[in-house]
Amino acid sequence: MSRDRNGNENRNRNGNGIRNRRLWTATIFLTVAVAGAAIQVRGAVLPTLEGFYGVPEWQLGLVAPAGTVGYLLVMLFVGSSAGRVDTRTVITLGAFGTAAALLAMGLAPTFLVFLGAMLARGAAMGLVRALDRPLLSHFYPDDRGRVYNLYDGIWAAGAALGPLAVVLALALGSWRLVYLGLAGTVLVLAVLFWRLDPPDVGGNEEPLTRDRLLVLLRRPEILGMLAALFFVIGVEGSLFTWLPYYAGAELPDRWAELTLTLMLAAYVPGRFACGALAERVGYLTLLTVVLGLLVPTFAFTFLVADGLWVLAGVVAIGVLISGVFPTAVAYGTDAAPEYSGPVNAVASATGSAAFATVPAILGVVIGGSNARSAMPLLVVPLAVAFGVVVLARIAEYRRDRHPTGDSVPNDD
Repeated sequence: MSRDRNGNENRNRNGNGIRNRRLWTATIFLTVAVAGAAIQVRGAVLPTLEGFYGVPEWQLGLVAPAGTVGYLLVMLFVGSSAGRVDTRTVITLGAFGTAAALLAMGLAPTFLVFLGAMLARGAAMGLVRALDRPLLSHFYPDDRGRVYNLYDGIWAAGAALGPLAVVLALALGSWRLVYLGLAGTVLVLAVLFWRLDPPDVGGNEEPLTRDRLLVLLRRPEILGMLAALFFVIGVEGSLFTWLPYYAGAELPDRWAELTLTLMLAAYVPGRFACGALAERVGYLTLLTVVLGLLVPTFAFTFLVADGLWVLAGVVAIGVLISGVFPTAVAYGTDAAPEYSGPVNAVASATGSAAFATVPAILGVVIGGSNARSAMPLLVVPLAVAFGVVVLARIAEYRRDRHPTGDSVPNDD
């Protein structure tokens, strides 16, 4: 009888653990969808804010850094401390803080208050995003590529719906409704986080010391991940910034307005496809194939194609480029799974830096010539990223043949 009772208790405990993991996963996915919508709402609502608050365009330009600075700093700090903090408490506080900031944005009486609330929203969401991907890493250690691509695919689905939410809110009478709706949604998710049992991943995340960080950043897998991400995310940021400008000169008006929306929508099937393939073919093999196809596709779109072929090329670029970030982060995390928080943090920081700098550099080039001449230049960083991944794949092949047992040391 004792063995039966203990066996039933173990089965119940395992069953509860699986249920709790699924609830955490579902709530994280819903939260990241709302995060994607909130980011794309930001761009869609700018023209309305200009007239509503009566501010010049240079002040509107402060919206992007206001949403990024707090997020980036929190991501780095909390992500590097992932082994020392209470995951459920931090994520719950971040979700409640995000809901409060979105509410403040929806009720903001002045543009300055709106900017302050956006800064707070970025910081609060940084608490969530610093720990949610590492948490998924420990939930699904054998399926990181699939889960990371699914995670980012759901983000893309939410992002694609964001501009539509602005259109609906304006049709109902006020842009404020979209932020009030987002605040209510995140508040429900915050309550769900608060009511969930703590995630059962204790001991899987190691605290990061300065010495361990330096060793981690010298790992060839991490260096390869960061180099590839910098070049690819730089191209993504340039497309998000300059693609509508380029399309305005190359496509009829009714199609030019759809280019960015179609590219972002193409992220959803692209990331789901990469998620299905990641564990089957291997992360570096998948990245090699994707980037190997992306380079000629990009060159064709911006050097050869004209008319609606440009639109088809943009959709193909969206499908291919979408899976690079989640697959590369999964590859880096597999190299040091006990430091998934810091890996996620440095990957996000590198992406943010590239997202800010490469489009600015391209803008200087466009200012000295035109978008038609400048956009094809982005094939160069894509080719460099392809080269980095090929070298990493060769190094991986050699390591598999001659294992060295390298790891991040403990401080013993």
